[in-house]
Amino acid sequence: MSISLLRTADAWWVHLPTGASRIDTEATTTAELLADRPAIDAAAASTSTVPVETLELVSPVSAPCRVVAQMTNFASHVKDSGMNPETVPLTFFRKTSGSISGPYDDVIKPEHVRLLDYEVEVGLVFGRSVPVGADITADNIADYVAGLVVTNDVSARDVQLPKTQFYEAKSYPTFTPVGPALVLLEPGEFKRFEDLRLQLRVNGQVRQDMTVKSDMIYRPVQALQALTKFQRLDAGDLLLTGTPGGTALKAPPKPIEIIASLMPPARKWKSSFAAQAKKPDYLRDGDVMEVTVATDDGALDLGTQRTVVRYER
Repeated sequence: MSISLLRTADAWWVHLPTGASRIDTEATTTAELLADRPAIDAAAASTSTVPVETLELVSPVSAPCRVVAQMTNFASHVKDSGMNPETVPLTFFRKTSGSISGPYDDVIKPEHVRLLDYEVEVGLVFGRSVPVGADITADNIADYVAGLVVTNDVSARDVQLPKTQFYEAKSYPTFTPVGPALVLLEPGEFKRFEDLRLQLRVNGQVRQDMTVKSDMIYRPVQALQALTKFQRLDAGDLLLTGTPGGTALKAPPKPIEIIASLMPPARKWKSSFAAQAKKPDYLRDGDVMEVTVATDDGALDLGTQRTVVRYER
């Protein structure tokens, strides 16, 4: 049975059917908490709880940490991006951990950003160090991955595209909402990763809705086998595993794409962004995002985060 961990500014909690049980621990970081399993288990067995709704939850993944993400890792998103799922490579990028925010915090759009987009993703949280050269297999991946979280890879598309890099466009403060819970997996539960459904709504309208099984290209074992060839990971680090189709950004029709490729860069991007700005799906001031990851039978539920978009003024 999985254990759902919650975090407030001054404490850690286990989410039980009766409420939240405070964990008696000295841990201040996610890594330190994961090393204190006896305290977690004691709280999970406690009968002393408080209502979860009375807690002001923050991200269950503490910063600083490494935040690594997989690019175009769902077939539907690859197609939306104008690429071929059969040939898209396994690719990673980094985000700053300063972009991590809580599951109910506002997402703040910087004043210079025009095209703000969303990406629901499953985050893997590591419970122990994964050195470069580690031998990751289906049999031992659960020894390294402690649990799962809901994440939203918020993106400034008009920064991302002309600069042809992701780091800045996805690293502004509040651009990685995490939580509400860090769900620790018990032996055998990692197999249910395949059954997770990723869903994102904006103002109640479903924008993204897909299961891992039907759409993910590179699964966690394959991703970590590639990543650990060059990147060390430590307890408390976070890996985002990609997003399904349905984001606001979509590739233009091929004829328009060919015409745009013949334009000088400045003109091409001006024309492209003018067309993108007319699309209604980019996030606006006051939009409410609800992001959920769970199996359809509810046996594994990472919870729902709810964030509101605010324009920086």
